[in-house]
Amino acid sequence: METTPGIRHISVVGAGYMGHGIALGFALAGYPVRLHDRTDEILAKALAASGEDLATLVDAGAIEPNRVTPTLARIHPTTLLGEAVADADLVVEAVPEELPLKQALFAELDALCPPGAILASNTSTFPPSELAVVTRRPERVLVAHYFHPPHLLPLVELVPSPATSAETLEAVRQLLTGIGKQPVIVQREVAGFVANRLQAALFREALAIVAEGIATAEDVDAVVTSGFGRRLAVLGPFAAMDLAGLDVVLRVMERLVPEIAASPEVPPLLRETVAAGRTGVKSGAGFRDWPPAASRDVRERLARALVAIAGWSRAQPDGTDRHREPD
Repeated sequence: METTPGIRHISVVGAGYMGHGIALGFALAGYPVRLHDRTDEILAKALAASGEDLATLVDAGAIEPNRVTPTLARIHPTTLLGEAVADADLVVEAVPEELPLKQALFAELDALCPPGAILASNTSTFPPSELAVVTRRPERVLVAHYFHPPHLLPLVELVPSPATSAETLEAVRQLLTGIGKQPVIVQREVAGFVANRLQAALFREALAIVAEGIATAEDVDAVVTSGFGRRLAVLGPFAAMDLAGLDVVLRVMERLVPEIAASPEVPPLLRETVAAGRTGVKSGAGFRDWPPAASRDVRERLARALVAIAGWSRAQPDGTDRHREPD
């Protein structure tokens, strides 16, 4: 097997909310990125969104204003997939969460990309083996699962399939670590990986609490954001349990575990809300109303809070000294 080459040429396929943010993260770190999507309109919206994201970083004191133009200039949009990946060392796929769509794309990428290119999927649900199977390079296929907003949150779950080579996994881990991400390696394929399994358990109980009339959606959010959510952001669940005392945790679990939601079915409240067309911020309403001003405000508040938590400062280097522009 060929040795995995150093990663210098990066392509992102899919310019939606996740895709444009992934591309922006690499561009902020000094990497030129080719960004692909089906239409010029989608790409124009992605670049506009990237500009807004950068403006928020400037306003939050995270980057200097003079970094905006060169960062945007590192993102090269194209509607031609072959052009986007012709010399790619790494391709990150960020298209909608539909397995047939992703499999068709991976088969096409396998045909278009150089033999040594690594193919990574931002899927949040599908195991990498289901994508690797349609390629002739299963040893170079893995999941790189980002979290939104991907240019701000450091976590990336790296999920290898049984066929993924150690060299591939290490090359992507080193790349992400080098741009300030915190890659976590998921040891085996499992639905939802780690973060979404934890998040789904919390969401299921939150939906049950509202459905049973125990508290409103707004108050459940307040309980998390002003209570244990702050502690978990610092400690994580296992350190939090150790700090509380495992004997105390055991007694609490003995009392609560039989009471909390455990149905294998999707909570009816969620299905009913979606069926009513209330899909969240993107539709203007979910469990609460989201007029345009409120939508902008919540995104900006989230960005500012994440910047503060990460300790970003205007002195942060833009990566141009660490990552040479490709020839």
